[in-house]
Amino acid sequence: MLAKPAQAPLIATLVTNSNPAILPPEAALALAWSGPKVRGALSIALQLDRRFAQIAARTQEPVIGQMRLAWWREALGQPPALRPRGDALLDTVGLHWNQRESALISLVNAWEVMIVAERLDAAQIAAFGEQRGAFFALLDPDLRVALHDRAASAGWRWALADAAAGVSQNAERAALVVAGLSREASPARLPRHLRGLAVLDALALRALRRGGRPLMEGRRAALFALSGAFLG
Repeated sequence: MLAKPAQAPLIATLVTNSNPAILPPEAALALAWSGPKVRGALSIALQLDRRFAQIAARTQEPVIGQMRLAWWREALGQPPALRPRGDALLDTVGLHWNQRESALISLVNAWEVMIVAERLDAAQIAAFGEQRGAFFALLDPDLRVALHDRAASAGWRWALADAAAGVSQNAERAALVVAGLSREASPARLPRHLRGLAVLDALALRALRRGGRPLMEGRRAALFALSGAFLG
């Protein structure tokens, strides 16, 4: 049975520290290796991911969790001028994701999968991976079409590798690992300003190959992050 997201190392941090602006080490590394053109957008996406994960972690009744995510879905679907005011994170979305909010709505949909699922089957894993990692390919609106698959596959691996570290049942972890490794890493190199995504991809691939361990676990994690940054 799927563990509540609060049992995952990342989500456990969210539960004890409610500030989604404080990102985990791998996210901080990714931002450090990202160019100014995308750094703000990446920061917002990662913070929203943590916010939605926090909602999932604290949800005891799926309907309540779905209602909270529905508020975000509706807010993100409105023009910036019509959105509710007062949430610092929501207020900044329009600065970096204007007319590309569909990628952030996909994050909402991804975490709804985790709220309603009693068990993770192949279809749910695919839906979660596709939707959670969708913002990778949409981070730079000028990204060449030839690199979309490279970015999308990196998002897929990151989404599932992070999730694999957060389930309690070995069978579900194994299914997430298999799915995460099912897409071959593209030899294409991401442009320099998107090397932060390459950092997350390198760490995710390592975590998956280690059976679904946390992305920054072990002394060699920093070396893999560095290789991802240099190799793209």
